[in-house]
Amino acid sequence: MEKPEQSLPAEDLEVIADNLDVPWSIEKLEDTIYLTERSGNIVKIEGDEVERQSVELEEEVSTASEAGLLGFVLAPDFSESNQAYAYYTYENSGGQFNRIVTLRLEGNIWREESLLLDQIPSGTYHHGGRLKIGPDEKLYATAGDASEREIAQDLNSLGGKILRLNLDGSIPGDNPFPDSYVYSYGHRNPQGITWSSDGTMYASEHGDNANDEINLIKAGQNYGWPIIEGEEKQEGMVSPLFTSGNEATWAPSGMAYDNDKLYVAALRGTAVLEFDLKTNEQRELVTDLGRIRDVFIEDEYLYFISNNLDGRGTGQENDDRLYRMPLSD
Repeated sequence: MEKPEQSLPAEDLEVIADNLDVPWSIEKLEDTIYLTERSGNIVKIEGDEVERQSVELEEEVSTASEAGLLGFVLAPDFSESNQAYAYYTYENSGGQFNRIVTLRLEGNIWREESLLLDQIPSGTYHHGGRLKIGPDEKLYATAGDASEREIAQDLNSLGGKILRLNLDGSIPGDNPFPDSYVYSYGHRNPQGITWSSDGTMYASEHGDNANDEINLIKAGQNYGWPIIEGEEKQEGMVSPLFTSGNEATWAPSGMAYDNDKLYVAALRGTAVLEFDLKTNEQRELVTDLGRIRDVFIEDEYLYFISNNLDGRGTGQENDDRLYRMPLSD
C-alpha cells in the first residue's frame, strides 16, 4: 500500500459555517444542510443563514466521552414527511445506552416521534453512531463495542456490529442472522459507512491505538475484533482493504464514495483521506485543519466538518467549522 502523498492545495476551500458545537453528521437536501451537534442540537444552513434548532428527545442526551447526538439521516420522503432518523446516547437508572429514533421537524423544533431500536451498548468509549440509508432502502447503523471488546464476537449483543433495520424499525427478513438486527460483526468502533455506485458497502473502523481499518462489508461476515486486527489474518474472518498499520493511527470516522475513491474523515489523522479502490493508493487530500469528523459529497463538491472542540483537539478561533471544496483530479 502506498504511503500518503502531499495533500492538494486548498485555494478553493470555503468555510460554509463556523462556531459549531462539536458537529457529528452532515446531511443535505437540495440547498439545505443539516448538521447534528453532540450536545443535542441540529444546525440548519441555507445560504448565509445558520439556525441552531432544538431537539426534544424522550431521554436526556448523555455528556459521556464521545457520546451525544450522533448519527442523523433524512427520511427518503423528508420533503413531505419532515421525518428523519437519529442515533443518540442517553443515561437512566438502568445504565448508559444508545438508541435509534425517528424525529419529526415541526416549525424549527425536532421532536422524537418513535423508538426504533433501544439499549445498544454504550460505555466509557466506542459508541459507533453512524446512520445511513443504503441503496436497498434499509437503515444501517454502526455500533461500537462500548469498551467491552468481547461483545463484538457475541451475536446476541448489538455492540461491535453494523446493524440493519427496516425504516419502521423492524428486522428485515433477509438479514443474515434470523430475527437479528446484526448485519456484520467483529467491529471495534465503526464510525463510517458508504456504498459505491454498484452497491458495494464499505465501513471505517477505529483500531486499538493503531491498526485502523477500511473494510469491504458483506452480510454475515466476521471482521475479527478483538481476535485479529490490521493486517492479521485468520480463517473465517475478514481482513481490511486498507489499514493504518502498527505505527500510525487515523481514527477514521465518516466516509463517502465518489468515482472509485473513498473519502474518509480522520480525527487523530487530522485529515480527509482519499483511498483509490482501483490502484490501492492513498493520500491525504486535506490537512492542517485539525480533527475531521464527517464528510459528504454532492455535485463534485466535498463537504467536511472539523471536531477540534471535542475534548481531544486544539480549538482555534471560530471552531468548529463546516468546509466545502471542489473535487478534482
